[in-house]
Amino acid sequence: MGFVSMFMDTSSELIHCLLPVFMATVLGASMTTIGLVEGVAEAAAAITKVFSGAMSDYLGKRKFLAGLGYGLAALTKPIFPLATTIGWVFAARFIDRIGKGIRGAPRDALVADIAPPELRGAAYGLRQSLDSIGAFVGPLAAVAFMVWLANDIRAVLWVAVVPAFIAVAVLAFGVQDPARSGVTSGVRSSLIFTDAKQLPLRYWLIVLLGSVFTLARFSEAFLVLRAQDLGLTLGYVPMVLIVMNVAYTATAYPAGVAADRLSQRTLLIAGLSMLLTADFVLAAAASPLFALVGAALWGMHMGLTQGLFAKLVADTAPAELRGTGFGIFNLASGGALLLASLVAGALWTAFGAPATFLTGAAFALVALLGLAIYRRKPQAVQEKPGHGTGAS
Repeated sequence: MGFVSMFMDTSSELIHCLLPVFMATVLGASMTTIGLVEGVAEAAAAITKVFSGAMSDYLGKRKFLAGLGYGLAALTKPIFPLATTIGWVFAARFIDRIGKGIRGAPRDALVADIAPPELRGAAYGLRQSLDSIGAFVGPLAAVAFMVWLANDIRAVLWVAVVPAFIAVAVLAFGVQDPARSGVTSGVRSSLIFTDAKQLPLRYWLIVLLGSVFTLARFSEAFLVLRAQDLGLTLGYVPMVLIVMNVAYTATAYPAGVAADRLSQRTLLIAGLSMLLTADFVLAAAASPLFALVGAALWGMHMGLTQGLFAKLVADTAPAELRGTGFGIFNLASGGALLLASLVAGALWTAFGAPATFLTGAAFALVALLGLAIYRRKPQAVQEKPGHGTGAS
């Protein structure tokens, strides 16, 4: 599953690191439009995850739904270099994110089905690390091909088609659905809201916390645009996401291992502190070098928090509702990302880039203060079959 994510992210991030510049310079889109495209696309992915997660619980066929999502995403890749208007880009980005939505919750639930409970943090950290390798290989390939092809963005976008179809092949031939003992598929109700009532309070607290985190972090497209705004030349703009994802990769697996052994609250506070610092650096940046420093801090925040949230969802959602749990969590996070990206684009257009990042810092500070004063009563951490543990 990690290698599937790696190849697909190589493709997606190659496109993603060039797409904001492509929309702004080649297609003439405004910052507000770019924020709308990114926000709606990610929200579409989040909404789809609710239904795909519940369906994977109902059918017990996580691989089938994951394959459908990866396949749909692969089919959209040729649309980006063919696009002549922002409408084409919007449609391709929307369908691509629908594919991500279809695969996301079943994939995350499949990892939880495979991994022993005491190693879930390490398992999610490993998948995130491999995913992040793809996320910096993609931009690195973009830099190399931009130099080779004399900054022809359309030609470089065609390169992304190849790893996308490799990802689908790896999933088709290399991954199997494990036997899920104690879970009867196809019998119980698949109604999402009926299932949601069975999720414990601890799970809903994780959903709320994840949404607040996401409000403080808008689309990475604004990191790319910030670097260009500070004078980074077109061919080297993908360096922003390379730096971010190197930091992400280096942090994700150690953070996942630490999540199995240390206080998860402490790791969340460390992650938010990284995001807060990144926002301040990006707001005050006066040169491309500081934009790269901010991107590295942003990546460290992602590495400390993203795999940890996946572990918390897996721990707090019952095994038979794990796909639904991931779906609802991603829906809430996607709605928060849509709002954050729209606000970021509007603030950039009205007041400039510093206002965008300072607003993100304000949300991060609120979440950080909330975690700093939050205390939980000690509780047992031994997982019972079909049930999870809460965050410490």
